[in-house]
Amino acid sequence: MMMALPSDPVTLACPPPPQTELNSFLWTVRRPPPQPPSYLFGTIHVPYTRVWDFVPESSKRAFRSSTSVFFELNLTDPVTVSKLASCQLLPNGESLRSLLPRDIYLRLKRHLDYVRHMMPAWVRAEQRFYADYLFKAIAGDWERKRPVWVMLMVNSLTEWDVRWRGAPVLDLFLAREAERMGKRTGAVENVEEQCHPLNGLSFSQVSVSVCVCGWLKKSVCPDCAVL
Repeated sequence: MMMALPSDPVTLACPPPPQTELNSFLWTVRRPPPQPPSYLFGTIHVPYTRVWDFVPESSKRAFRSSTSVFFELNLTDPVTVSKLASCQLLPNGESLRSLLPRDIYLRLKRHLDYVRHMMPAWVRAEQRFYADYLFKAIAGDWERKRPVWVMLMVNSLTEWDVRWRGAPVLDLFLAREAERMGKRTGAVENVEEQCHPLNGLSFSQVSVSVCVCGWLKKSVCPDCAVL
């Protein structure tokens, strides 16, 4: 059995090192024979094509040998995906225009206008015809989302992430592979367990997170360093 859970993000800008130097992000839980071992594997929410070459063969072998694989959420389930989208929306038809301070709202809007303008230059050549559609698919309802989800959305609207849009993130890729290989799959969380802690953050907490992380590329917090 393998459980694929999110781990800390890493920046991968160079070719992978030799297999012996790769961090497997894999923990083995050994049980008395004849029980097979279980594994914990740390995933990351980026397109799998960015990190797959950095996943060592030992981790891939553990995945292939497992008969059951459990993920953070079941992202192959349409109901789960629909609930996840719904939980991100502000209640009672509210919008960010009325919720955010005017200066932050305008800076956010300018930043998203900039992203929309740059999208054709960021996507791969074969995607340029769909650049505007892609922007709407990612950010089309941004004014109806809760601030914390807008923060996460903006974090994914970088040139690098947009260029690789279309490739599934690592945990979704593994979930699809597990289903293709006939493995039993499941999730360790439901949508409510993931959404409620984030939705429970106050606006001031979200604002601090935006500033500390620089996720609005200085559009919301012009004096904050971009990490």
